[in-house]
Order: sequence, then structure tokens, then C-alpha cells
Amino acid sequence: MPKIDESRPFLPVNIAILTVSDTRGAADDRSGDALAEMVRRDGHVVHARRIVRDDVAEIAAAIRAWIADSQVDVVVSTGGTGVTGRDVTPEAVESLLEKRIDGFGEMFRWISWPKIGTSTIQSRAVGGVAGGTYVFALPGSPSACRDGWEEILRWQLDNRHRPCNLVELMPRLQEHLSAKPKATV
Repeated sequence: MPKIDESRPFLPVNIAILTVSDTRGAADDRSGDALAEMVRRDGHVVHARRIVRDDVAEIAAAIRAWIADSQVDVVVSTGGTGVTGRDVTPEAVESLLEKRIDGFGEMFRWISWPKIGTSTIQSRAVGGVAGGTYVFALPGSPSACRDGWEEILRWQLDNRHRPCNLVELMPRLQEHLSAKPKATV
């Protein structure tokens, strides 16, 4: 069974939080606040935080800037993952990804099933890697943010989690860029 190896020192990661909403501002961003609180509680750093409209270009630009920031290890967004016309976060995120982490969305929906039943099919939670940075998109409710963080990200972003975790893979996320081409004869 998975567990935390207390003999290993905890390594905090720098996390950027993006709220995607046409209606929320800093004063009423409950989902962003919930994520920030959980991130800090679990010993990580909220490196940056921003709110953007439900717009593919705005979402992608915000995430792209954090991917380019060598101080950001992980981007977590909240909002815009549903199926309505304004829900475009997965499209923005997927346009940036080099590798998808399909298990993230699958596990999120599996966790949601006992709580909301078949309504979980409306979630298009997605995760992946872009430019050596992990990117995860969660639905916009505080409850969904808690589920995504408490049940998945909290554990996978803890380097002490066994049998494995995403943190220990961070140094290898861009190894394909340093591969030398083979000499031709």
C-alpha cells in the first residue's frame, strides 16, 4: 500500500495557481483560496497566483509564462473544465503539453464518482508535462479542488510518497533536450 517514507527529507515544490473565471475576482476566488491554503499547509510554496477569463489565449499565455519561469515546478488551474461553450481550459492546457498524464483525469473522475455519480463525466480534468513543468487543470468548485489536491496531487507532489511520486521525476522531465544526436557514418 502507498505510504510516506518519513526517513526522507520533505522537498517543497513551487506551485503557481491559476483561476479561470469570467465572474470571480481576488475577493471571491474560493477555489484559488482553497488550493493556496492546501498547498501551503502541506509545506509547498505558492510561487504565483492569477485569475484569467475563460479564454484559450489568456489561459495559455498565463500557463506558458509560468512554464518559462524556472522557479515554477507545477501549475494548477481551477475552472473551465466543463462542457459548456466557455469551458476551454483543457484545450488551452493540451495545446501546451508535451506529454499527457492521462491517469490524472481518470483518477479524478474515479474519486468523484462516489460523491457525484454519473455527473463526473462532465469533468475534463487534465494533467501533463510542458517544458519540464507539471500542469494540472481541475474543475472550478472548491470541493473539486479539495478532491484533486487531497486525493491525488498532495501525494504525488510529496517526494516521500512511496512507491513513487512525480517530484523525483522532475530532474528528468527535460532529459530529451540534452540527448546528443548520434553520429552518422
